[in-house]
Amino acid sequence: MYVLTENFALYGKGFWGTVQLTVYASLLALVLGFVMASFRVAPIGSLRVFGTVWVNVLRNTPLTLLFFAVLLGLPRFGLVLPFQVFAVLALGCYTSAFICEVLRSGINTVPKGQGEAARSLGMSFGQTLGTVVLPQAFRSVIPPIGSTLIALAKNSAIAGAFSVNELLGTYKTLSELGYNIVWTFVWIAVGYLIITLSISALFHVLEKHYGVAR
Repeated sequence: MYVLTENFALYGKGFWGTVQLTVYASLLALVLGFVMASFRVAPIGSLRVFGTVWVNVLRNTPLTLLFFAVLLGLPRFGLVLPFQVFAVLALGCYTSAFICEVLRSGINTVPKGQGEAARSLGMSFGQTLGTVVLPQAFRSVIPPIGSTLIALAKNSAIAGAFSVNELLGTYKTLSELGYNIVWTFVWIAVGYLIITLSISALFHVLEKHYGVAR
């Protein structure tokens, strides 16, 4: 217990860093995932191609490699931002590919007749998607979206290797100070459990209120 009590501020700083990464990257992933899912089902061929390339490239690229590309590659092109922002971009873009596919699977569960009925009433593709299709699709994919964001929270640990303040990175400082490495990781694991269980609880509430009864 003394490992935690004597280094509570250090753990707290790392915990807060992971929470920030998770929240900001999740918001980015949800927005990009929504956009790319819209592209994947759009009637315009170029948009479908763009969405397909986005998903296939990001889903088949190791996250660590994407971190290297964003955190070390973008500054070479004159884009200089705090490392935490770069980490949010890497995590958010990577996870958006999975969110996109989850949403697209939900869209495929909505009967085509509803979209056709909306178009027969004069609604545009954007109106049909936003007011008829996606609200129903989201209700059916709440659990997998929650699981994807839980994976994002755990993936944020990679950011510590790139000088980003996050929970897992606290073990380096504590190891240098001579603390027991086992208990160091135990309290790090507890921190991640708090974050992931909070996300799980949030999506359980969403599923209970908005999910499709099975």
